[in-house]
Amino acid sequence: MEYNRMLNDHASYLIKQGEKLSYLLRHDKSYAFDEHGWREVSDLEANHGFTVEELREIVATNNKQRFEFSEDMTCIRARQGHSIQVDVELAEATPPDILFHGTTKDAISSIMKQGILKGERLYVHLSTTFDTAIKVGERHGKPAVLVIDAKRMHEEGIRFFLSRNDVWLTDFVDANYLIGVSE
Repeated sequence: MEYNRMLNDHASYLIKQGEKLSYLLRHDKSYAFDEHGWREVSDLEANHGFTVEELREIVATNNKQRFEFSEDMTCIRARQGHSIQVDVELAEATPPDILFHGTTKDAISSIMKQGILKGERLYVHLSTTFDTAIKVGERHGKPAVLVIDAKRMHEEGIRFFLSRNDVWLTDFVDANYLIGVSE
């Protein structure tokens, strides 16, 4: 019983540390990231209380595979989701015919008028599965999922990028490309 509690405590701790790391790698305007969004591991150790072992465990166990190390393991970055200007070397790609966007029920009427905006992030995030989109929406309130005609968007010249953890990214989704809503 004690062992299970310790495992749960450790898992909760890693989630909290992962959230902290996510902020530090995506939104920390006080750090001088390199052009590709890399942050030195030594900075996270010296200034933010992380250990290399902890960072390795967060990278390995993050269910969304949000983070990656440089080849020499001296730097780390988030794969997408930045509000700071960086180029994480995304591959432009042809999307599947349909993509999904998770949001909240409260946001639907606004999205139907103005489309899906990237907000403070560099891109709009889209997923290939309804289930993933639901999970995204649940993080912010009562979930809703928008179905997007990605094929038509792409055919009409809108660029898509695929992150290394299979998140589809684009600059904007006009409401004309929304072909369904599940509330």
